[in-house]
Amino acid sequence: MNIKHEIQGEIRIISLREERLDAHNSDLLKSELNSLFESGAKNIVIDLKEVRFIDSSGLGVLVSGFKNASARQGSLTLCSLQNQVRSMFELTRLHRVFDIYTTIDEALEHF
Repeated sequence: MNIKHEIQGEIRIISLREERLDAHNSDLLKSELNSLFESGAKNIVIDLKEVRFIDSSGLGVLVSGFKNASARQGSLTLCSLQNQVRSMFELTRLHRVFDIYTTIDEALEHF
């Protein structure tokens, strides 16, 4: 999985450079998130602008990351969802769980 990392203060930004977040690569993202949490990260923004498809495995990893962040009094925020990905969040009602922003800058203002 191609992932770009950035750090802005205490916020970690993960940009997924993949068209799909599914059963084939979601374990890699899960490992990446677990590694960040173990290293002390609490607040993570995940930029999904290049992701055009997400399945239940991808959604599950994001929910798991959300729970991990919450357990550490942090947050996992999403941004730049394409229409098809956004519709999956709406279909599963996960748009009510996650803070979802249009851009990275908007997401960073949340903190």
